[in-house]
Amino acid sequence: MALKRSCLALDLVDDENLIATYEQYHRPEQIWPEIPVGIREAGIADMQIYRIGTRLFMIVDYDENTSLSAAFEKMGTFPRQPEWGTLMHGFQKILPEAQPGEHWAEMKPVFLLNDCIQ
Repeated sequence: MALKRSCLALDLVDDENLIATYEQYHRPEQIWPEIPVGIREAGIADMQIYRIGTRLFMIVDYDENTSLSAAFEKMGTFPRQPEWGTLMHGFQKILPEAQPGEHWAEMKPVFLLNDCIQ
């Protein structure tokens, strides 16, 4: 399966306790088991989230035969995914740069090494 990659960003509410709780929810031993299973079943091969300060950066690798929005929509139909999304929204702040309907703002690639080396 060939993959596409998207990178997305959003902010967390600027509160140390909320940020610590958000990170705790995402630890392998704490995350609800249905969440990673649903992510994979939606066609996402890998998802990573990084944080600096209040900014979150997500890298998503997904099947080239689907769109990221379709994968996220499909994910929302699986058990506990909507509940998880509602819970996570309480920690998050949408970026001003987000397009209408975007929660995580999709970032534009600026430099891709593999495109420069033939």
